[in-house]
Amino acid sequence: MNELDRPTNFIKHIIEEDIKTGKHDKIVTRFPPEPNGYLHIGHAKSICLNFGIAKEFENAKCNLRFDDTNPVKENVDYVKAIQDDIKWLGFDWENRLYFASDYYQKLYEYAVDLIKQGKAYVCSLNADQMREYRGTLTEPGRESPDCNNSIEMNLELFEKMKNGEFAEGEKVLRAKIDMASPNINMRDPVIYRIKHAHHHRTGRDWLIFPMYDFTHCLSDMLEGITHSLCTLEFEDHRPLYDWYLDNLNTPCHPRQIEFARLNLTYTVLSKRKLLELVEEKFVDSWDDPRMPTLRGMRRRGYPAVAIRKFCDLIGLTKKDSCIDVALLENCVREELNETSLRRMAVLDPIKVVITNYPENEVEYLEASNHPKQPEMGKRKIPFAREIYIERDDFMEEPPKKFYRLAPGAEVRLRYGYVIKCEKVIKDSMTGKVTELHCSYDKDTKGGVTPEGKKKVKGIIHWVAINHCQRANSIKLYDRLFTVPFPTQDKDIDYKTHINPNSLSVINNAKLEINLSNAEVGDCFQFERLGYFVVTANNNGYLEFNRTISLRDSWAKV
Repeated sequence: MNELDRPTNFIKHIIEEDIKTGKHDKIVTRFPPEPNGYLHIGHAKSICLNFGIAKEFENAKCNLRFDDTNPVKENVDYVKAIQDDIKWLGFDWENRLYFASDYYQKLYEYAVDLIKQGKAYVCSLNADQMREYRGTLTEPGRESPDCNNSIEMNLELFEKMKNGEFAEGEKVLRAKIDMASPNINMRDPVIYRIKHAHHHRTGRDWLIFPMYDFTHCLSDMLEGITHSLCTLEFEDHRPLYDWYLDNLNTPCHPRQIEFARLNLTYTVLSKRKLLELVEEKFVDSWDDPRMPTLRGMRRRGYPAVAIRKFCDLIGLTKKDSCIDVALLENCVREELNETSLRRMAVLDPIKVVITNYPENEVEYLEASNHPKQPEMGKRKIPFAREIYIERDDFMEEPPKKFYRLAPGAEVRLRYGYVIKCEKVIKDSMTGKVTELHCSYDKDTKGGVTPEGKKKVKGIIHWVAINHCQRANSIKLYDRLFTVPFPTQDKDIDYKTHINPNSLSVINNAKLEINLSNAEVGDCFQFERLGYFVVTANNNGYLEFNRTISLRDSWAKV
């Protein structure tokens, strides 16, 4: 993507103008996750935006604030996981960590203030009745029977709600705005509801909890947020955001700005749907490498810098769209191509005997650790009479333009010699090829083609049989869904589009001996195969995840 095609960041333009006109001399943003699940790639867009602004502008700061107003779904494990993911992504909130629960007493006092102004009341309608009274998009709502109760009665009832004298659902506190408003969010929205539940920070000190819209704007105000950045689904909530701030005695009024949320092809980002995938065992866990969670991507081997680059490339707009997941994958490939050491591995090995190579002799061929990064050094690869090659690199009856190994055909071994297939050995029972006998040309070492000899087009990778190591497990991951828009057809369960080949496991791969000291988290390019990250190395017990293939295998699809 060139600079002319790069999406613009209209929010940064707004901030630049606010600084230029003197509206703000210090910019403060915030990232406000709910601690009721794990972060996914959609959250990464908001993280990169909010924390990125703090890095880009002088005197700018970004708060991390947990919107912990629903004790039923929240716990401290999510709080820790979210902080860990943000740091892994490359951002830090320094000492600016906050919780909505920090403000419970102040929020309560603001609610009391609205009651005293006659702008809030305690309502006894249940959820179904409230839905009925709210009206529709084409019909106005009806006032609650409780909306005209006295201020004194509402204060008394709200105090009883706070003291736990009512059951859950028996009472709520509502703002008194306009039941005929064309914006349904303004039709006397709920401010507080009763929850007799244990909160991960306040215990049972509070039995009433503020709703998101009320909490969000006042928390922004209390923290001095200048630009409250949120996704487009909150655009219709902005009048309510402003109404609360306009009707309470607040020292500042943050500006809410909306941007389009991230949607990706071949992916679902709905927290409810992701939970279904976990609970119904379509994936192993929230950090399954096929999941779009940051934990899953991290475990798969996605570099944090690639995710940040992706978020920068897609930019910000006010219009919903769906980004091709191939763009994210290409960001990953580009980063790993620059940083990954090269190694050779054979995933599905077939034995090759080089019949004219001396028995019991081993020589060490020189190979670069990275073809474009000489500072990464070189390595020695043992070569011997018996080697493994990839089964796919041999065909007994090859089609035209098959430039790999076949009976009577020549191919070059990566970093080594040209070999020619002289004989094919098969299992007498199954007819499966078990061994190939080849000859080698000793004058072709290291890519040399002797004068007068036809140049060999095909190059294949290999490992020496007695000088390699086994990978106990290599997991090959692919896209979780087979269609670009798995939730597009509402009449079809999105789970019917799950890719049955999204995970395959290889237990007998053979690896170049230079991988014996690899550490967990190290990423390598297995030449001609893809990028692989080490997930275990315990005294020779090696496991890898394939992060991504070398090329986009879905492009033709």
